[in-house]
Amino acid sequence: MELRHGPWAGASPDAGLETLRRDLGRALASVCPASLADRREDLLQVAMMKVVELRGRTQGQAELTPAYLYRVAYTTLIDELRRMGARKEVALEEVEQGSAQPVAPGDPERAAGAAQIARAVRDCLQGLVQDRRLAVTLHLQGHTVPEAAELLGWEAKRTENLIYRGLSALRACLSTKGIQP
Repeated sequence: MELRHGPWAGASPDAGLETLRRDLGRALASVCPASLADRREDLLQVAMMKVVELRGRTQGQAELTPAYLYRVAYTTLIDELRRMGARKEVALEEVEQGSAQPVAPGDPERAAGAAQIARAVRDCLQGLVQDRRLAVTLHLQGHTVPEAAELLGWEAKRTENLIYRGLSALRACLSTKGIQP
């Protein structure tokens, strides 16, 4: 991939990608809040894929200015924040400790109930066979069967069966603890 504009002109393709990665990393660091610092490397990979895809669509003719790289970093961050908001990710540990708000604030009875359910779900998940536990955990986090299969490196049918059987076992375990769906 030959980069025609910017400091990458005339450099080897690998040197151009490293420079691009470094510059995109700087742009991402300037927009990424500290709360997402642990995801910064993943966000950088997504941003790099966007830029490489653009280069492919334009046969290397797109100019990669600092402003463009900043915009890619910014939109990548916004996409991640939207994805997180859509899934409303809350760790079970946060629910148990009461630091997350899975229910309306000011309702301590419901908050205590949510913490109890979170503990029961975690205990029941621990009782599942590892493959079922992994598949069910991804399902509970909002991943589709194809996404879970890809993440786990399994066939979709196997993943679907593990989720189905794992959810059945999870429901049975929760029933023994007095928690009904």
